[in-house]
Order: sequence, then structure tokens, then C-alpha cells
Amino acid sequence: MSLPTFQNQELLTNALTHRSALNEHLSTSLESNERLEFLGDAVLELAATQFLFKKMPDQQEGMLTAYRSALVKTTTLAEVALELELGERLLMSKGEEASGGRQNIGLLANTVEAVIGALYLDQGFDAAYNFIESVVFPRLDEIKEKKLYKDAKSQLQELVQAKGFNAPEYIVIEESGPDHDRQFTIKVLIDGLESGRGKGKSKQLAQQSAAQYVLEHLEDLKF
Repeated sequence: MSLPTFQNQELLTNALTHRSALNEHLSTSLESNERLEFLGDAVLELAATQFLFKKMPDQQEGMLTAYRSALVKTTTLAEVALELELGERLLMSKGEEASGGRQNIGLLANTVEAVIGALYLDQGFDAAYNFIESVVFPRLDEIKEKKLYKDAKSQLQELVQAKGFNAPEYIVIEESGPDHDRQFTIKVLIDGLESGRGKGKSKQLAQQSAAQYVLEHLEDLKF
């Protein structure tokens, strides 16, 4: 798996530039990849919608939405980023790198969206679609097989209640950042015990992140 060839290399450089790199003047790019991420998110959603609409003509809207959400969610895109080795190619500050930026799943997922946005600007929707088709859509079979189309909170709640416990409890333990870029940290309690933490730009995203963490570390938990 590899990145497509760009006609305009500056667009690719922009897509791989974290905002922290600009603070330390580590990049010649005039802006971070955040605007490209915004564009790529929309392109990705449209591509996934088109793909599922054509592939599943008999499927109802609710399930199509669930499948689309699973295809474009943070953990799925972070897996794509890892396979493309985008973390190693990201331009970021030493501080961001020291804090685990190259392994941060949210940051990695955002970078995939930025690359998609850059490719859309570079070569149009068809090129972006073909790239998404090669790196994202093949994951649909696993999503269906493992029922990953259920969001992390729903999966965790089903699992916990099947064990005889009450529904997980999510508690905000930290809020940081300016109003336009808030960051929430949430811990999830199962049977009164902290079982994982997650971060996100909203309480809902942080809850999903915390639930996903628990699902990925079930072997370490005592329930």
C-alpha cells in the first residue's frame, strides 16, 4: 500500500504538515493540513456514500449509515495511516513528536483525510475515489464480519451487560484548549472501576474513544 503520485508536490507536503511544525518553522508550507482535512472529510464521506449505495442496492438507509460510519471512523483511518506509514512522514514539532504524535490515532486519521483532500485538489474526485477505494473500502468485509458497524459505546454496553454489569459510566476528567478547539478527556467506569480513557474534540467523541480503548484491551481487564 502506497500513496498515489501527486502532480503538485506542495499539496502533499501541506497534507503532511501538522500545525505544530509551523510553530517551529519546520515546514515551508504556509498552513497546516487542517483545511485539507476539512475538505478530505467531505470527499471521503461522499465517496463512501456512493460506494455503499451502489454495492448494497437492497440495504436500508439505517444500515448504510452504520456501515459508512464504520468505514470513515477514526480507528479505521488510523489503520490506513499506519499501513501507509504516514506517521513517519508527518512534519511536526519535537514536542508533538515527544508526546506520541506519530502514534496518535486522531492525528493519523486526520492526516489521511488531509491527503484525500489534497488528492482531490490535485487530480479531482475520481482520483480521490480510486485512492479511497484501494485503502479504505476493502475493510468493509471485516466490518461486516466483526460487526464493527456498531459504534464502540454500543458494542461495549452490550458486552458489559451480557456480563451482568450495569451500563458503563463515562466521566469527564479534563477539558482543555480554547473554545474553538476544545479537547475532552473522559474515563469509563465498569462496575465502578476505571477501565479506560479517551480523548476527543467533543464529549461524544471522547466517550467513543474511551469505549474503543476498552474494547481493544479486553484481555487486560478482569471482567
